[in-house]
Amino acid sequence: MSQILLIIDILYNIYFVMIIFYVLMSWLPNVRDSFIGELLGKLVEPYLTPFRRIIPALFGTIDISPIIALFVLEFAKNGLQYLVIYLF
Repeated sequence: MSQILLIIDILYNIYFVMIIFYVLMSWLPNVRDSFIGELLGKLVEPYLTPFRRIIPALFGTIDISPIIALFVLEFAKNGLQYLVIYLF
């Protein structure tokens, strides 16, 4: 059981870092056009898109949807871990 919890935690940490890097890449010009930027975009954008549709940008430029998406991802990880603990 502890191995399953460890795998869930590792996958969460990897995706968390991917989202952080993707958000930070938006501050640098032409970085999202690189191979890594496009790869991260393909992996992260499907998760961030629903949050961007629901939460509008503040003042037209500040996008807080990744912050909310990270909170939801944390809640999902905790819920999945509690579910695994309950089932096993």
